[in-house]
Amino acid sequence: MDFKKFSDLVMIEQTLFALPFAWLGVLFAGGGDFITWVWVTIALFAARTAGMSFNRYIDRAIDARNPRTKGRALPAGAMKPGDVLMLGIGSSALLVLSALMLNSLCFYLSFPAIVLLYTYSYFKRFTSASHFYLGFVEAAAPVGGYLAVTGEIELLPFLLGAVIMLWIAGLDVVYALLDVDFDRKEGLFSIPARLGRKRALAISIASYGCAVALLVAAGVITARGIPFWVAVFSTAIIFYRQQSLARTGDPATAVNEFFLLNRFVSPVLFAGTFVDVFFR
Repeated sequence: MDFKKFSDLVMIEQTLFALPFAWLGVLFAGGGDFITWVWVTIALFAARTAGMSFNRYIDRAIDARNPRTKGRALPAGAMKPGDVLMLGIGSSALLVLSALMLNSLCFYLSFPAIVLLYTYSYFKRFTSASHFYLGFVEAAAPVGGYLAVTGEIELLPFLLGAVIMLWIAGLDVVYALLDVDFDRKEGLFSIPARLGRKRALAISIASYGCAVALLVAAGVITARGIPFWVAVFSTAIIFYRQQSLARTGDPATAVNEFFLLNRFVSPVLFAGTFVDVFFR
């Protein structure tokens, strides 16, 4: 498998933009040491690769029927299903190994994490809550980063996880606007397909608003400083712009711009928190 095929399969640019959320958990736990950062990074990379590989493998028949996704590697015949499945299994093994190198709690939790990564793709076949289930899966990043440092169950990492869950769910609802007709035809469950555009956008903006509120709560609880609050304010501005885009113009164009803006969220939050933790 060459790098281009691998990159296209797992959407490696999204992995790079997801990394700061795992690092955010590390920062809220006090920063950790260098080796913790290394293994957290490997774990996140492995988890994203496993999740995307399983998704592409499980959804290959659906992707082949969808005009928007039929050019993906598996429906286009650029890769073999067995190879993609093995990539998912191998990445899952790497996730378990990296979790073991962090601490016993992370090791034990890596197994239910793999179950989440594998089962997400099935949810849209029977429930519109699939958007929130995806958010729940992504929420493991800051939770895992925090637990990698402390090795103990506490409330704070789950608060951070809830921020990510709500944000990703709101994001995925907007993304699903592109497939409303296809989802209805195939009998797939998504909030836009089931409730319509207007209600879907209302749920999306409510999810975004709750995410910001919980982010503020996390900052207040941990007495974060000015750099963090500047990052939170900047994130809120990005969220506002995204929601404005989702309500105007051609859906495909709006969603493309929506995702371009989305790339700034994790770096902004990470940078503000990093400065607050290490240079306050």
